[in-house]
Amino acid sequence: MDCIFCKIIAGEIPCFKLHEDDETLAFMDINPANEGHALVIPKEHSTDVHAISESAIAATVLTAKKIASAIQETLGPDGINLVQCNGPGAAQSVLHFHMHVLPRREGDELKLNWGLKPGDMDAIGALAERVRAKL
Repeated sequence: MDCIFCKIIAGEIPCFKLHEDDETLAFMDINPANEGHALVIPKEHSTDVHAISESAIAATVLTAKKIASAIQETLGPDGINLVQCNGPGAAQSVLHFHMHVLPRREGDELKLNWGLKPGDMDAIGALAERVRAKL
């Protein structure tokens, strides 16, 4: 497999490891958006949220919570984003499910947040019905 994250899990590529358990690995992002930017990956290879098993996604989120708490205590950022991207439209750069633990500072100008703009309640309600029908 030519997956960089699988190679990191296998020890073929080094990383700045933060945490490892039977199901997950957390390490520092070497292309950090902000100081303290970390990644959490499941050891199970899955391309995205649509392919990952329930147990692997649960383990990944629990590890992300641990990492976020440790980064909060270490750096004291103003906030932390937990970001998970799926597909090219969401800027997924590695096709192995992963979560970014991204410390934020007020005014850091990192282009991730969007402004609040009220939506059309009728359109939102109609879309909710369509989505519920698929559940």
